[in-house]
Amino acid sequence: MSQPKSKLLIVLAFFSIYVIWGSTYLLNKIAVMELPPFMLASIRFTVAGILIFGIAKTMGISIKITKKQLLNTMVAGFLFLTFGNGVVVWALKYVDSGFAALEISAQPLVILILMRILQGKKIQPMSLIGVALGIVGIYLLVSQKQIIAQENSILGMIMIFACMLSWAYGSLFVGKADLPNNYFINTGYQMFTGGIMLFIASLAFGERWSTPNVWSLDVQISMVLLIVFGSIVAFTSFNYLLKAVSPEKVATSTYVNPIVALFLGWYFLDEAITVQSVLAAVILLTGVYFINTKKKLVLFSRFNRKQV
Repeated sequence: MSQPKSKLLIVLAFFSIYVIWGSTYLLNKIAVMELPPFMLASIRFTVAGILIFGIAKTMGISIKITKKQLLNTMVAGFLFLTFGNGVVVWALKYVDSGFAALEISAQPLVILILMRILQGKKIQPMSLIGVALGIVGIYLLVSQKQIIAQENSILGMIMIFACMLSWAYGSLFVGKADLPNNYFINTGYQMFTGGIMLFIASLAFGERWSTPNVWSLDVQISMVLLIVFGSIVAFTSFNYLLKAVSPEKVATSTYVNPIVALFLGWYFLDEAITVQSVLAAVILLTGVYFINTKKKLVLFSRFNRKQV
């Protein structure tokens, strides 16, 4: 049986993926300047998964799942965390945290296109406008000379886009897959398996590991916040919302994430906010609004009642 939907839980979950996830760009940027990216992400998710299992044990919640559910959580863990997050953390070595958040704000556009390709769902005229605006916004964002001139910045942009594809497909996969009914346990398995795969990736790339006692205080604090809030709280909320509402609605977190990330990156890391970046943000977020709005163009609504 599926768990009942609670309006309060949905509101709190949206706040979590809106604001908390917006701050993780800053936290990851701080940590990745000192730690290898796959090591950072591996520790974050593996520890979060273990903590979730420990909390479940003390609460008397069973962590038993079927083999099929284990396989599905591993697939989701790879799409969301091993590749979808681990590579973003790697890319943050070469691009600003606010820039990464802005690029990822095009996530609803990618989900919409994948839903059209993989599920055959037609695109509303309003959403078509959103797609067009999204393309323009992305172009304005990535075409800035001061950003392109940075070493490996183009590679970072490309890899972030690949992560967006991974997250988009993962969102559609999770919406249909047989996963543990308990969202907390579901998160735990995705975190743990995703963290183990990141550990393997870290070894494969020859990263040098270190213990927390040699990290700076800023990195230690960032890691704790990433594990507790960015991983356990926000990702549990994310998995809950993917079952409680549609993937397109979950993707609206991209309205707020870039604004939070831009402000925090500017305030704490002195990251530049260019006029072109602001213009790109306005166009991108307007496009996201058009993609997710339930309103229809009057001219087409009479003829497109069955479109989604």
